[in-house]
Amino acid sequence: MENNIILTNKEINHKIRRIAYQILETNTGESEIVIAGIAKNGFLFAKKIEKIINSISEIDTKLCEVKIDKKNPLKTIETSLNKDEYANSSLILVDDVLNSGTTLMYAVKHFLEVPLKQFKTAVLVNRNHKKYPIKADFKGVSLSTTLHDNITVEFKGNNSIAYLD
Repeated sequence: MENNIILTNKEINHKIRRIAYQILETNTGESEIVIAGIAKNGFLFAKKIEKIINSISEIDTKLCEVKIDKKNPLKTIETSLNKDEYANSSLILVDDVLNSGTTLMYAVKHFLEVPLKQFKTAVLVNRNHKKYPIKADFKGVSLSTTLHDNITVEFKGNNSIAYLD
């Protein structure tokens, strides 16, 4: 696995900090940001971004967990916040890896059912070949991989890592 490491813990922390600053720069003048992380790793990534934003800014943040069935994205998507809690807000949808774009595409569709001030996406790893025309507004790193490659991100306290399987 050591030969297949994409991002070390130190690099991941640097990318998270940079993404947090970019989010703040895009949201100057806002009093609140909703950070919606796709369940499991996307939500862990969103929590890390929120922690940095809270340490460097006075802006209020709301964390939202987005539960989506990645194998069947047409199933109902659930969020930890009610729609009225993020309506007319600036919302950042967060996931760890943007692979085919399917998960992000269906999650975007869910949030577009409510009026938002601004809607952006953030990912730690962006794969350059996608099935859908969706892009990440904020990304840690972009990679061109084969369709058969799998990228894994593990958030383990102070020992996070991203690698190619």
